[in-house]
Formats: sequence, C-alpha cells, structure tokens
Amino acid sequence: MEDIAGWVALAATCVAALMTASNLGARVTGWGFVVFTLGAIAWIVVGLETGQTQLLWSNIFLGVVDVFGVWRWLGRRAKFSDAADAERARSVRVAPEPLFSISQIDGLPVKGADGQVIAHSVDALATCAGGTIDFFIVREGGVAGVGETLRRLPRDQVRVRDTALETDLDASALTQLSLAHTR
Repeated sequence: MEDIAGWVALAATCVAALMTASNLGARVTGWGFVVFTLGAIAWIVVGLETGQTQLLWSNIFLGVVDVFGVWRWLGRRAKFSDAADAERARSVRVAPEPLFSISQIDGLPVKGADGQVIAHSVDALATCAGGTIDFFIVREGGVAGVGETLRRLPRDQVRVRDTALETDLDASALTQLSLAHTR
C-alpha cells in the first residue's frame, strides 16, 4: 500500500505542478488543485504507513491549502470567467463592436503586417480617468523568459481580436518601439 501511494503521490504532485504553473486558465488551474489534493491524500497515506509525522502533517496542511485552491479556481474564478465569456458572446450578437476580456491579454500573440507572430502580449495599461487602454506591453525574442525584450505597443497601432492582437508593424518596426521599464 505504501509503495503504491508513494507513486500516486509523486505522479499527482508532478502533474498538478505542471497544470498550475502553466497558467492555462481558471479551470485548468482548478483541476490542478484537485490533482494536488489527491497527491496530498496519497502523501498522507505514505506518512501514516511509514510513521513520518512531518510528511503527514505537512500534507494535511497542504491538503487544506489545495481545497482552498479548488474553491478559488474552480468555484470563484471559474464563475468570473464564465460571466466574462457570456458577456463577450452577448456583445458579439448585440454590440456594434464586440467586447474582449482583458484577463485574456496575457500570452496573446501579436501578429505583424504579414500575419506572422512577432511578439506576445503580457499586459495592457489603461488610463485611470477613462479606463481606455493606452498601450500594451509585449515580449519579443528569448526563450522561457531568458533574453526577452519588453516593448510598449501603443493602442492606436493595435487591433484587438479574440485570438490575437494585430498590428501593421513588422518585426523590424517593433524593435524600434520604446522599451518597457524593467529592473
């Protein structure tokens, strides 16, 4: 029993860590916490079977944290995402210009004049007075955060779509934009 529980705990913890770290939306993150909970239960079994009280108590605590994560991501955040999706769908039917969920900005590809991906969006900054987007922060180059350059892409040079930001700039013109402030 202890050996099987140990392998289940290891697999569940690794899969859950990938699911939550990937930041693929509320539901994937929420299900990652469900898998984390299963892993914590398996680690609790290992702790009980082997007499490892530190393993037992740390995973009782982590199991409680995981249940909180399930509530937050599959309950609360999923409800927010569902409301935004419903409003976006409604806007497509009734509004002259469809709405777009700002929470989906992170990671959207930025397509250049030729339709090729030249960068990825990481954030959008809006004015305090009117709430309109002033500019997007986009990342270009690098791999997994190493060697990336962050640029300011002005709102007037972007068309927002459901699946991408589009611009008439090409990759060369993008490199001429101001750098975003980084430390």
